[in-house]
Formats: sequence, structure tokens, C-alpha cells
Amino acid sequence: MAKKPPRLTLVDLTSKTPPPPSTLGKSGAKLWEAIQSEYKIADSGGRALLLQACHAIDRADECAEKIDSEGLTIRTSNGGRREHPLLRLELANRAFAMKSLHRLGLDIEPPRDGPGRPPGSFNPTKAS
Repeated sequence: MAKKPPRLTLVDLTSKTPPPPSTLGKSGAKLWEAIQSEYKIADSGGRALLLQACHAIDRADECAEKIDSEGLTIRTSNGGRREHPLLRLELANRAFAMKSLHRLGLDIEPPRDGPGRPPGSFNPTKAS
């Protein structure tokens, strides 16, 4: 038996952008406002995913600030140097945020004028 397509609903594009949650920091709130102003995510699952991405950006920026003040490397107990442990945490949070935005479908380019590659793109069958 064929599945029924999901029921479509109209979205009011004139409605106000929902304000960022108070739990977000400066960077997370800025991302929330930018995404909501363009996409107006209204479903609870989408908002939860966006919220997690915004929190991850806040955390990544906290790590970046600490790294900026302490340097890219730290001294070890034996006097050597190694990379700052927050570098990996910063990268992990940024990667999580980008994956979350991907899951929301916000990383897809808008359609071009027509199907196929843009004019002047590489065509391997015509390469000499």
C-alpha cells in the first residue's frame, strides 16, 4: 500500500521572527536570529535541533576565547608543550553545529536558472 504524502501547511511569512531563547549566548542568539529570519523554523523538532546548534556555537566560541587568551599550545608538567586541549572541543562543537544545520537542510544552495551545471563548468568528456 502506497504511503500518503505528508500534509502540507501554509506558513505565514509575515509573522515575526521568534526571539532567541534566553539560554543562548551572544553568538548562539545571533545564529538563531539569522536562521529564523531566513527560514522561520516553526516545528518543535526543527527548533530543538537549531537550539542545539546554537548552544554548540556558543560553546565553541567560549573555547576559542580561552584558546586566544592562553595560546594554541600549553606547557606540560615535564616542561614540554602540546596543543591546547580545547582545540579539539572547539572543533567538535563547530562540527556538531554544522551537522545540525545540515540536518535541517540549511546547507543546500538555492536552485540555479536551469538544470545541470552552470555554464563554463568542467566537462570531463570535452577535456583534452
